[in-house]
Amino acid sequence: MSNEARIQLLSPRLANQIAAGEVVERPASVIKELLENSLDSGARRIDVDVEQGGVKLLRVRDDGGGIAPDDLPLALARHATSKIRELEDLEQVMSLGFRGEALASISSVARLTLTSRTADAEQAWQVETEGRDMQPRVQPAAHPVGTSVEVRDLFFNTPARRKFLKTEKTEFDHLQEVIKRLALARFDVAFHLRHNGKTLLGLHEAHDDVSRARRVASVCGAAFLEQALPIEVERNGLRLWGWVGLPTFSRSQADLQYFYVNGRTVRDKLVAHAVRQAYRDVLFNGRHPTFVLFLEIDPSVVDVNVHPTKHEVRFRDGRMVHDFLYGTLHRALGDVRPEDQLAAPAAVSGMLAPVGQAAGEFGAQGEIGLAASLLEPAPGESIWRSPGAGYQGQRPQAGVPAAEVQGAYREYFAPLSVTPASLPEAQGDVPPLGYAIAQLKGVYILAENVQGLVLVDMHAAHERITYERLKVAMASEGLRGQPLLVPESLAVSQREADCAEEHAAWFQRLGFELQRLGPESLAIRQIPALLKQAEANRLVADVLSDLLEYGTSDRIQAHLNELLGTMACHGAVRANRRLSLPEMNALLRDMEQTERSGQCNHGRPTWTQLAMDDLDKLFLRGR
Repeated sequence: MSNEARIQLLSPRLANQIAAGEVVERPASVIKELLENSLDSGARRIDVDVEQGGVKLLRVRDDGGGIAPDDLPLALARHATSKIRELEDLEQVMSLGFRGEALASISSVARLTLTSRTADAEQAWQVETEGRDMQPRVQPAAHPVGTSVEVRDLFFNTPARRKFLKTEKTEFDHLQEVIKRLALARFDVAFHLRHNGKTLLGLHEAHDDVSRARRVASVCGAAFLEQALPIEVERNGLRLWGWVGLPTFSRSQADLQYFYVNGRTVRDKLVAHAVRQAYRDVLFNGRHPTFVLFLEIDPSVVDVNVHPTKHEVRFRDGRMVHDFLYGTLHRALGDVRPEDQLAAPAAVSGMLAPVGQAAGEFGAQGEIGLAASLLEPAPGESIWRSPGAGYQGQRPQAGVPAAEVQGAYREYFAPLSVTPASLPEAQGDVPPLGYAIAQLKGVYILAENVQGLVLVDMHAAHERITYERLKVAMASEGLRGQPLLVPESLAVSQREADCAEEHAAWFQRLGFELQRLGPESLAIRQIPALLKQAEANRLVADVLSDLLEYGTSDRIQAHLNELLGTMACHGAVRANRRLSLPEMNALLRDMEQTERSGQCNHGRPTWTQLAMDDLDKLFLRGR
């Protein structure tokens, strides 16, 4: 072996530059490390100055606790940190940064100046390093209590790395996204961002619900908050709170998804799977949900040090966390009713806009004059009512008893699920989706509610109602299995075969019967009768793969739901079928009672609202 190939210790400079490759990928990675240090120091205000997307200059100034003069050279040394002392501290990590080499890595690929002053110091001190010599120089300086870190000329001494940077705009977009993620994690800290001398972000401290919602609207857009559900659930030592977007407010890419574990932003496969499962049959194909969610959990049961950038975490009981996230979000989305969707924009507008301009008000008209005139019975007609149902709109033919109308509805639709107690008792109470006034081209129902005009896709709405009833029926009656004439054999790994044995009772409940033939083979003796057309081998193999990766599987349910969705589609009222007003009203009342009625089984919206303000704008009223 030649001398060049022999093992030798790396120089400190080269070791730091290799470490920088793990931590410093682009200006955004630098800003992440600097901001996390500021937050850990107890800062209440952070100012960020950026030039040329962060390549020329990154300056972060905070009002935190500062660093003592004697510790300044250590702050730039590898494996030096104030956040952990011994191994046990790693099991209870609550700080954001703790690996103790970010500043050393950054200073090895840039010109770094750190200025800091503690509360009890008479003056500030400054330390400077440049990538080439790594010998820190300490000198007195002028600075208020807190710390400033200035990073200039990123990758000036590693030109190969600099070539991989994108355009100034792209790099700045990544950097801004990092700041937004941290701003959502810490409502108690003010964040200010300037790029090339221009102020782009000014977020003040947010200590109450209204100011927190205002910050979320600033970062994610007011439209997100208008279309989001607030969530707060605590169970088994887990607490989940934040906002989840309604399925109709989905995105073409996963760019509005913020998830935090104990204040740390994470992108985790288990979390992503739980969220995707919760949105499973309410999202349009290929769309992504939106959310800002915070999970609080005992730090000792989550490992945050499984990745150099700390973007991933590992839960000690992943199955429990997965089930908690899925159950909470699934229930929250299922509980959404039209009145919730109508109330959300009004609440947000009232919070973000001047008082008296909340969505859903009638502007200059004040009274519901239009409603009164349109819902008056015509001469010779009477109002159709069911017992305790309140006003149900005009009846197209005089003299038809209510019972006959309900009978006609049952003939074309699934049975009415509305009980008299759930309907408005007084004629003055207008239900959320209002009352039908017409049908358009045999496809859309036009209804009037307090806010204005409601448009309903008749087929899509009835498809969702039928689908939800089929799911309830299946859940209550269970799944009937169908034995296979010739059992199918399936070659699997030993882990998968063990998994199938361990979950045998679960498979049985779903209508499957699996038998272990050997260490790495299974026999499928029975499958659910509803899935007799499915490829049993492939389905079981995919389910076992899910069980091993996530501790749970929704593939069987997904296949069944797909089948039920097809059945619901065939069972739903067809387009171009004329409905009477009572039939339309019965459908509206069913929508108000049915889970997830805001979307059909394919994730398309089933209804939309045009408020009086929207209609006034169309006709330039009030100009």
